[in-house]
Amino acid sequence: MHTMWKGTISFGLVNIPVKLHAATENKDVKLRQLHKECQSPIKYQKVCPVCEREVESEEIVKAFEYAKNKFVVLTDEEMAELQEEQTDKAVEIVDFVSLQEIDPIYFEKSYYLSPNEGGSKAYTLLRQALKDSEKIGVAKMIIRSKEQLAAIRVYENTLVVETIHYPDEVRDVKEVPNVPEDVKTDQKELDTAKMLIDQLTAEFDPEKYKDNYRTALLDLIDEKKNNDETATATDKQVPDNVTNLMEALEASLDRAKKDKPAPKKKTTTKKKMKKNA
Repeated sequence: MHTMWKGTISFGLVNIPVKLHAATENKDVKLRQLHKECQSPIKYQKVCPVCEREVESEEIVKAFEYAKNKFVVLTDEEMAELQEEQTDKAVEIVDFVSLQEIDPIYFEKSYYLSPNEGGSKAYTLLRQALKDSEKIGVAKMIIRSKEQLAAIRVYENTLVVETIHYPDEVRDVKEVPNVPEDVKTDQKELDTAKMLIDQLTAEFDPEKYKDNYRTALLDLIDEKKNNDETATATDKQVPDNVTNLMEALEASLDRAKKDKPAPKKKTTTKKKMKKNA
């Protein structure tokens, strides 16, 4: 499993060298966009609207837009210095809380933690302590150039980091439009709804849930591929140097013919006739 990050997690005087691994993967079927006419993949270019030309990566700088068309430019060196200052700090668990106290809306992405060299004993200690206390650790850490609030918990004998949103990243629920407040509910309808919930109540088994759309899409792709319903991108016409040279020579010859002065008429015969007379 690919290691995304190496660092140290500490609680109290205990330091745990760890590695971070992605716990989930996006299995969405990625579709390309083709030009309908020639079946070639569409390219997206970075173009400057003022210079009216494509811009290379080394010409691009990062900036924060603090007002319309007003920017604060940040250099790569300044960004790297900030990241280095934060990365050098150990990830410290600052609080231990109950998992039930964190609403799922705060959870963002999951990562597995494995012990790095010499960290197995401390890793096992934290894992067992979290199990016995039924608590999770709340910590701060840098992931992909961003300081993250994170929850460290146990999942099937492995420590897991759950990145969680900061409170100001969760939108105010009061801004959701048209949410009914006090609407009287018919008791009979409510009882029926509760009965339906009871009938559909079961233990959560993630294996029973499948992505039917993704499965159907992959089946359709396989069917069209097996029936040779495929498209091949048109190769871009690369200029042939030989052809270009021949065209250049022919063009030069034509030009030379046009520019060449017309030949003078010969008068030798008339001169000879006068001399002999």
